[in-house]
Amino acid sequence: MASATTDCNVARRMLGLTLETMRTKQGISRETAAAAISLARSTLWKLETGQHVRLNPVLLKHLCELYESDPQQTQVVLELIKETTAKGWWQAFSDDAIPKEFGLFVSLEDAAERITSYQTMLLPGLLHTADYRRSLIWAEFPNKPTEEVERMLEVGMTRQQRLTSKEKPLTIAAFIDESVLRRTTGSRSIMEAQLLHLAKIVALGNVSIRVVPLSVGMYGALIVGPFVILDFPPHLKIELSMQPVVYVQGFLGDLYLEQSEEIRRYREVRTEVQRLALDENDSRSLILQIAREYAA
Repeated sequence: MASATTDCNVARRMLGLTLETMRTKQGISRETAAAAISLARSTLWKLETGQHVRLNPVLLKHLCELYESDPQQTQVVLELIKETTAKGWWQAFSDDAIPKEFGLFVSLEDAAERITSYQTMLLPGLLHTADYRRSLIWAEFPNKPTEEVERMLEVGMTRQQRLTSKEKPLTIAAFIDESVLRRTTGSRSIMEAQLLHLAKIVALGNVSIRVVPLSVGMYGALIVGPFVILDFPPHLKIELSMQPVVYVQGFLGDLYLEQSEEIRRYREVRTEVQRLALDENDSRSLILQIAREYAA
């Protein structure tokens, strides 16, 4: 059963997606819709992208009227508003700890019940050791004050609590290109400890790590690049259930893909990676072998 916070996360994203779909169906621009209810365009954008904004049911009902929604659609919107009241743990952190462009992903990750992560450059954040993550933060933000780096690190470590949570455990299937394991991040000792951590964490029944070996050579998914598929728990009311989301992190902006055709194509890529990857036991053996190489 999802927690209140999980319901809140899903509801906020569902509300935004529902409103955006209704608006685009009517061919109404975001500027026009925002002006019609005396709302800033940026606020409507935040609402449609599932970010935390103060919701006024009266204004959103007017928005539904503008979009000529039927009574059932309007009722769905009003019910979703009721479910967005709980606050997530990440909202206690400042923007320097969770960049605005990443806050949405953190909220969706917290709401998900299952994640598929395919990585070709870095390890999935949920599997980082503190030293590995700290090294990544310094690489991305070399001028950040130490105290801000430590706050960002705290966020990363807090995210990992879902892996051992009894209340709402998160299942993760991680597919990692071998080159990620061989790219030294921080130092050889940090990499050794990180890989030993990977070998240990697979003992959790909800964590699967499979490696695509370099011996495979070039393959299609490398061109597609890293992505994360998030699957969400069903809602008691099927019309309020959140559909899967594909997250693609970009240098100039992140993508959240939600159309059924987009999801289908990424699941096909996942199937290809799954076919090429070593099984869990062989993957663990390779991880330990590379760890020993770092220790030498």
